[in-house]
Amino acid sequence: MQRGWLGGAALLCGLAVLPASAQKQAPGVTDTEIRIGQSAPFSGPASAYGTISMAESDYFKMINDQGGINGRKINLIALDDGYSPPKTIEVVRRLIEEEQVAFLFQTIGTAPNAAIRKYTNQKKVPDIWLGSGASMFVAPKEYKWSIPFQPSYRLEGQMYGKWILQKHPDAKIGIIYQNDDLGRDYLAGLKDELGDRFDKMVVKTLSYEITDPTIDSQIVELKSSGADLLYNASTPKFAAMAIRKVADSDWHPIHIVDSNGASVKPALASAGFDKSKGVITAQYLKDPTDPGWETDPGMKEFNAWRAKYAPASDPADAAWAYGYTMAQALVVVLQRAGNDLSREGILKAATSLPDTTKLPMVLPGITISTGPEDYRPMKSMRLVQFDGTMYKLLPE
Repeated sequence: MQRGWLGGAALLCGLAVLPASAQKQAPGVTDTEIRIGQSAPFSGPASAYGTISMAESDYFKMINDQGGINGRKINLIALDDGYSPPKTIEVVRRLIEEEQVAFLFQTIGTAPNAAIRKYTNQKKVPDIWLGSGASMFVAPKEYKWSIPFQPSYRLEGQMYGKWILQKHPDAKIGIIYQNDDLGRDYLAGLKDELGDRFDKMVVKTLSYEITDPTIDSQIVELKSSGADLLYNASTPKFAAMAIRKVADSDWHPIHIVDSNGASVKPALASAGFDKSKGVITAQYLKDPTDPGWETDPGMKEFNAWRAKYAPASDPADAAWAYGYTMAQALVVVLQRAGNDLSREGILKAATSLPDTTKLPMVLPGITISTGPEDYRPMKSMRLVQFDGTMYKLLPE
């Protein structure tokens, strides 16, 4: 498995043989353990994302069974924040000040990450692979210790805008977006690409709050606007609501749903696969439900891991492949850090990934790298469309 995803093997070997006297350690690091902290939504409006933490924990079990990282077992302490920023602050303070974790890993959500980044940067605690694509988190000069992973929402929005101009230049666009930095980033990306055509092509723009019980009224209003293309920047619960209401309203727009909201499970399954047919989104990971990947070495590794360590996992739930990949990427960082497991050493390892870094579940053609001025490892995505059973790659 290491051949598939560990970049810079020679460097790793060199780091691994540093003498014990050269070893540096952060709080939470001992000769036998690396304690890491995570704030995750196991409850609340984004509880579907709690599965990501479960996948990561199950991946670390495998790594620990294999001997850990240079003999140190990974101890993931994951606490529920309910996707509530005030609760996230409380949880993160506990993890850093009481649990004495070495660093944070995969804090989920745009608003939760925005709430804690001043505190974590003041404390000089790395927040590695924070779970948001909001462009606000790419700020290495101001927030040195906050490191995202996935492509930015704004970049994804630009991709949709480019596709619309190429394939549907006369579209009448209706927009619904989550009224936070996530939704506004997707809106900004679309504006970037449409340019001065934005005001001509967009016939209606509506938002919703993460606490809203329903978005049915917004969908009805967007249909009434005459839109024939729906641009939907949301999270899974609300994406499912929108897909279901669109179908029940006998409305048949071209429907673009952002990658956060368009997971086969829970979003499309909740809405109904028949009602979800035709949904367009973007991906950067291979789809475990696509038989085209059945013989792919990376997919074989993923399925072998699921069979042994996550037998109850559902391959149609993208959270499993995502969590698996994020945990795998963290192991790359810890391997590269070698014996320098100080917070500075861990930060340096996370922000110096070479472009030869490989992760088996990432789609072909998508490169991964970081640098001191380039904090976001993932550089691009691929557009896909749901055929009623699975997503299929659209021609580039």
